[in-house]
Amino acid sequence: MASVVAQCHYIFGLRTGVINNICYFDEQTVIFPCGNNCVRYNIDQRWQRFIPGTEKSQGMQALAISANRRYLAVSERGEKGTITVYDLQHEQSRKRKVLSGGEVPVLEFVSMAFSPDSKYLIGQAGAPDWTLFYWMWEKQKVMASVKTTGSTNPINQVSFNPQDNTQICVSGNGVFKLFRYAEGALKQSNFLKLESQNFLSHTWMSEERVIAGTETGRLLVFESGDLRWEMSVTTKPATQEADRQLERRKPEEVKSEGAAPSRMPRITAITSYSKGFACSAGPGTVCLFEKTEEKDNYRKTREIRVMWWSHSFEVCVCVCVCVCVCVCPGYIRSRLGPNAPFLYFVILSYLLSFLPSFLPIQRNIVESLRLTQFLCVVHQGEQAHFEFLSHSFHSNIITGLSICIRKPLIATCSLDHSVRIWNFETNVLELHKEFQEEAFSVALHPSGLFILVGFSDKLRLMNLLIDDVRTFKEFTVRGCRECVFSHGGHMFAAVNGNLIHIYSSTTFDNLLNLKGHNGKVRAIVWSTDDSRLVSCGMDGAVYEWNTLNSKRESESVLKSCSYTGVTISPDAKTIFAVGTDCTLKEIQDCQILREVAADDVAYTTIAMSRSGRVLFAGTSIGTVRAIKYPLSTQKDWIEYQAHSGAVTKMVITFDDQYLLTVSEDCCLLIWKIIDKEGRGLKRDKDITYAEEILITKSDLEEKNQIMMELKTRVEELKMENEYQLRLKDMNYNEKIKDLSEKFVQEIESLKTKNQVLKTEKEKQEMSHLEVTREVVEKHSREQQDFESTSNQKLMLEYEKYQELQLKSQLMQEGYERQLQAMEDSKGRALEELTLFYEAKLQEKMLMLGQVREGYRVGTGGAHPLVRGQAPGEDAHAGPSQTVIKDTTLEKRKLLAWNSCSITFTLSCCFSSLQKDIDDRNVEIEKLRVEQQKLRGVIKSLEKDILGLKKRSKERDETIQDKEKRIYDLKKKNQELEKFKFVLDYKIKELKKQIEPRENDIKEMKEQIQEMEGELDQVHKRNTQLELNITELKLKLKATDKEMHKETQRVREAGGRLSALHENG
Repeated sequence: MASVVAQCHYIFGLRTGVINNICYFDEQTVIFPCGNNCVRYNIDQRWQRFIPGTEKSQGMQALAISANRRYLAVSERGEKGTITVYDLQHEQSRKRKVLSGGEVPVLEFVSMAFSPDSKYLIGQAGAPDWTLFYWMWEKQKVMASVKTTGSTNPINQVSFNPQDNTQICVSGNGVFKLFRYAEGALKQSNFLKLESQNFLSHTWMSEERVIAGTETGRLLVFESGDLRWEMSVTTKPATQEADRQLERRKPEEVKSEGAAPSRMPRITAITSYSKGFACSAGPGTVCLFEKTEEKDNYRKTREIRVMWWSHSFEVCVCVCVCVCVCVCPGYIRSRLGPNAPFLYFVILSYLLSFLPSFLPIQRNIVESLRLTQFLCVVHQGEQAHFEFLSHSFHSNIITGLSICIRKPLIATCSLDHSVRIWNFETNVLELHKEFQEEAFSVALHPSGLFILVGFSDKLRLMNLLIDDVRTFKEFTVRGCRECVFSHGGHMFAAVNGNLIHIYSSTTFDNLLNLKGHNGKVRAIVWSTDDSRLVSCGMDGAVYEWNTLNSKRESESVLKSCSYTGVTISPDAKTIFAVGTDCTLKEIQDCQILREVAADDVAYTTIAMSRSGRVLFAGTSIGTVRAIKYPLSTQKDWIEYQAHSGAVTKMVITFDDQYLLTVSEDCCLLIWKIIDKEGRGLKRDKDITYAEEILITKSDLEEKNQIMMELKTRVEELKMENEYQLRLKDMNYNEKIKDLSEKFVQEIESLKTKNQVLKTEKEKQEMSHLEVTREVVEKHSREQQDFESTSNQKLMLEYEKYQELQLKSQLMQEGYERQLQAMEDSKGRALEELTLFYEAKLQEKMLMLGQVREGYRVGTGGAHPLVRGQAPGEDAHAGPSQTVIKDTTLEKRKLLAWNSCSITFTLSCCFSSLQKDIDDRNVEIEKLRVEQQKLRGVIKSLEKDILGLKKRSKERDETIQDKEKRIYDLKKKNQELEKFKFVLDYKIKELKKQIEPRENDIKEMKEQIQEMEGELDQVHKRNTQLELNITELKLKLKATDKEMHKETQRVREAGGRLSALHENG
C-alpha cells in the first residue's frame, strides 16, 4: 500500500440533482451534498466535516433528516439502491444502518422521510416499480411495502403525518395518495382522480390537512384526503417579471431547455409554520400565506423577491427548526416597536433558506435570509437584500484547474461561463468573473498575478487585479482546451486541436509550433527546468518535446489507447500516462516499462508529487487513487470516494501539501496529503507566499482621489465635531449648573426626610419596646398558667391511670378465678356424667346378657323336637302330638314378645342416653362460647388498657410539645432581642454613613464654588486676552502703517540720493 495518503480537507461545490439537498442540523450548521460526500458546514466558523458516500455508489439521490436532528438518511443509486442512516451526534457521523429493498429489485430511492419519533423511515423506490417501503430502520426490518403508482406517473415526495407514525402522504405526477399502516400492511385511505395535476411538493398543516403545490402554480388543500380548497400563486407583477427574464435570455438557452416559455410558476417547495405556510412561486419568488378567519381558507400576505443573476433559477425552501426563536422577540421588538407582529416574522426569517436548484443553467449559491434585512423588507415593503451563506460555486462541468507558486491560489474555469480564483489556505473565493463564452482551459502564472483562459474564439491573457480580472492581450488560438505556463513563467503553451503553440510571456511572440499529433492533444506538462514539454493525445501518442528547438526527444505511440492525462517525474526521466485502455503506463526512453491495470475503470487524469513518492490518479467514476511509486504489477493503491462524476483535472501544490481535484459534478475538492501517521509531508524549504497585488493606474488614481475626498471629508467632519463638542460643552455646563442646583435641593429634602425618619424611628423604637415588654409579660403569665394547668392535668391523669390499672388487675384476677372454677366444675360434671352413664351402660349390658341367655334357654328345648321330626311323620302323628306342638308354639310366641319388649326398652334407654349425651355436648358448647366471650372481654379490657396507655403517652407528648413551644417562644424572644440589637446597630451605621455623605456634599459644594470661581476667572482672562488681542492688533496695524511710511521715506530718500549721484 502507498505510504502517503490523502485526507479530505475542504470542498467547494453543491450537487443540485439531490432531493432535499440542504438540511439544517442546528442554527449554525447546514448539511448539503457535494461530490460523493455530504458536508456539514458551520456558517459562523466556516469549517467543514465530511460524511463520505459508500463504495461503488453512482451518486446520491435524496437526503432526509430526522425530526430530532440526530439522524441523517442518504439515498444512493447503484446496482442495488440503498439508504444509509448516519448518527449526526457522533463526532465522525458514524454509520448506523444500511437499508435496502430486500428481495425487491430497487435501483434508487427518490424520496425519504423519518417518522415524527424518528423510529420509522419510509423510502419511495424509483422506476419501474415505484414501491414504497416502510422500515423500522434500527432493526433493518421492512414493516410493509406497497406499489404507489404506475410506470408513467413518477413520485416526487413522500412524508409522514407529523402527529401520526402510521399515516403517509405520497404525491407525484397525477398522484396524491394517503396510506395508513395497519395490520402489517399499507392501505390506501383516499381515492381521488387527479391525473391532470403534477404535484411537485406538499406539506402537512395539521393532523388531517395537507397542502400540495403543482407544476402549474396551483395550491390544493386536502382535508382527510378530500379536496377542500384551491387557488393560484400567480400574480400579474410576477408574470411580467418572468416574461422580462425570458426575453433577456438567449434563444439558444430556451431551445436547449426544450420547453416553451411558461407563465405559470412551478411550486417546487412548500413548508408550514405557525400562522400558515410559505411556498416557492417560480423563479426568485417566495409567497407567504396566512390562515384567515374563514374555515379552510388562506390568503397571500407577502411576496418576497430574491435577487436575480444572469441566469434564472428556482427556489427551494428549507425548514430549520430554530430553538432560539423564543429569545428573539425581545430583539425584534426593539427593532420594530412594541405593536409589531414580531413573532411571525422572526420565525420566517430564521426558518427559511433559499437555494437555487433544478434548472440546467443556474447558480448554485446557498442564500440565507439575514434577520435585520428580512425584517426591513417586511416593515417597509421594499425588495429584499440577501447575504451569501457561502461562496458561489460552479454550476456546470469544471474544465480547467491551475495553481501558482508565489501565492496560495487556485484557478478554475467551467462551462458555466465563469472563472473563479480560490485561496486554499483561507478556503475562500478570492475573485469571480463571468464571460459571454464557455471557458475551456485556465492557467495561472507562477507569480499569481496573471491568468490564461482559453475560450472558443480566443486565448486571453488577463491581469488578476484586486477586485477584477481584466484582459490585456488576446491570442488567436481557437478552442484552446489546454494551456500551461512554464515553471519560470517566461513561456506558456497553448493547444489548438492537434497543434501546440509556445509563446513568450514577456514579448507575446509565438516562439514555437509543435506539430506531430494526428488527434486532439488532451494534456501537456512542463518539466521542472522548462527545457522539455510532454504531451499526449487521442491518437495514442505521447511525445516529449525540446522547447529550445521544437524537436521530439522521445515518443511512444499506442493507437489502441486514447490518452487523457500525462505527467512527468521530478527528474524528467519518466513519463506516466493514462487513457481509455484502463491502465497506467510508465514510459522511459520511448519504451513502456510497466502497465498497471485499473480493474475495468478508466483513468482520466494523473499527477505526481514533487517528492516523487506517490502518484495520484482520477477515474471516470469519480474516485481518486493514491498509487505508491515505484510501481508494482499488483494493486498497490488506496482508493477514495471523491466525486460523483468523472475527475477532469488534478494538480498537486508545489509544497506537496495539498492535492486538488475537479470533476464533472461541478465540485472542487482540496485534499490534505499526509503520511500514514497523520503528519504532513516534509518540505524541502519553507515557502513564503507573496502578498503583492495588481492595480491599474486609473484605479489607483481613482482610489487616491477617493482617499483625498475622504480626507477632506474627515477634516470637515473634525471641524464640525469640534464645533458640536463646544456646543455640547456649553450645554453640559448649563446642565451641570441645573443638576447641581437640583442636587442641592434634593440634599435639603433628603435632610428633612432624614430628620423625619429619625423621629419616626424613635417613635417606633419606643412602641417596639412597649410591645416587647407587653409580649414578654403576657408570655410569662401564659407560661405560668399553662405550667400550673398542665401539672394539675398531669396529676389527675396519673391518678386515673393508677385507678384504671388497679381495676384492670382486679378484673383480670376475677376473670381468671371464674375461668378456673368453671374449668373445675366442668371437669367434675364430666367425670360424674361419665361414671353415671358407664354404670347405666353396665346395667344395660347385664340385662341384655340376661335376655340373650333366657332367649337361648327358651328356644333350646324346642329344637330337638323339631330336629327329631321327620318330614313324613306329620301325616302319621296323633292328637297328642298336635297338643304338644300348640304349647311349644305359644311358648315361642311369648319368648318372642318378651324379646321384643326387651329390645324396645333397650332402644329407649339408648335413645335417652344419646339425648343426654347430646345435651351434655350442647352444654359443653355453651360453656365454650361463654369462655370465648370471656376471652373477648379480656381482650377488650386489654385494648382499653392499651388505649389508656396510649392516651397517657399522647398526653405526655402534648406536654412535651407545650414545653417545646415554651422553649420556642423563649427563643423567639431572644431573637427579637437580637433583632432589636441589630436595628440599633444599623441605625448607628446609617448615622455614621450619613455624616461622611454630608461631608462629601459639603466638599462637592465647595468644589463647585471653586470651579465657578475658576470659571469666572477664566472668563475674565478670556475677556482680558481678547482685549489684549484687539489692542495688539491695533498696535500691529499702527506699526504696519509706520513701517510703510518709513519704507516710503527710505524709497524717496534713495530716489533723491540716486538723483543726487546722477546730477553729481
